[in-house]
Amino acid sequence: MHGMSEPFHRLLEATIQYLQDLKAGGGQFIAVSPEALRELCQPAGRPLAARSAGSAPPQSSSRPALSVAPRAAKSSETNALSPALARPGAGSELPAPLGPEARREAMVQLRERAMACLQCPSLASSRKNVVFGVGDIHSPVLFIGEAPGADEDEQGEPFVGKAGQLLTRIIQTMGFSRETVYIANLLKCRPDTPGQASGNRKPTPEEMKTCLPYLHGQIDLIQPKVIVALGATAVEGLLGKTIGISRLRGQWQTYRSIPLMPTYHPAYLLRNQAMSEKRRVWEDMLQVLERLGLPISEKQRGYFLNG
Repeated sequence: MHGMSEPFHRLLEATIQYLQDLKAGGGQFIAVSPEALRELCQPAGRPLAARSAGSAPPQSSSRPALSVAPRAAKSSETNALSPALARPGAGSELPAPLGPEARREAMVQLRERAMACLQCPSLASSRKNVVFGVGDIHSPVLFIGEAPGADEDEQGEPFVGKAGQLLTRIIQTMGFSRETVYIANLLKCRPDTPGQASGNRKPTPEEMKTCLPYLHGQIDLIQPKVIVALGATAVEGLLGKTIGISRLRGQWQTYRSIPLMPTYHPAYLLRNQAMSEKRRVWEDMLQVLERLGLPISEKQRGYFLNG
């Protein structure tokens, strides 16, 4: 590398060694600040901002991180730096799974970045809590909703209101618990509702697109065997399909190479108490259990058939 100064050589070697050590220790991601990115994008020959060779790489907890491992080029439409965002939607490949300890540490780092995220200023200024996700990061099933509501924003945990209580009962009837599955949302912040004392609103496509890399990071780390998309907005945000949840529910889809089951949001069942609607959701869950290869009792098969 002719023409490079000796200090630049030392800085480059130190940076390469840092990344190699990080990767060898199980690290997957490294944060890069907007300022550092602007410097790196400058034409060749322009010197980088002075920095000692022994200093740590720049950190930024307000954005998702760049992946250390080489990946496919990211689309300019993603509008975010994702640890695992190859191409949104079906067909994207998952990275190699991490070991238990490395997975736990990577999820902690991803959570820390999400907790400090300011990419949606109106949401960041109005939220009480970032609602990252909850459950077992080794779970075979991942439930995904659309966005936190008022109760979730208050407690910092997804699906804790009335709809969440119903989801918990569905999960338990399947033979799981909230602690043995993973539950997350497309958005990690409650959509702001200026001028409204109560109620929630649907997240915008731009908000979903901006926050999606965090969910992709969770999917990459958990690598569930099945994803359950709860409600029309979750299905739209993940698959880009707006043909209606009533037409899609119960029909297997694929998202980032993972089987995905669209079903009604629990809030829909709170509004519509018909036994037939409860049965439809339960039939979707029976399909999930079958796909997971789990035993299904006759009692489970018979739920919501009578009454």
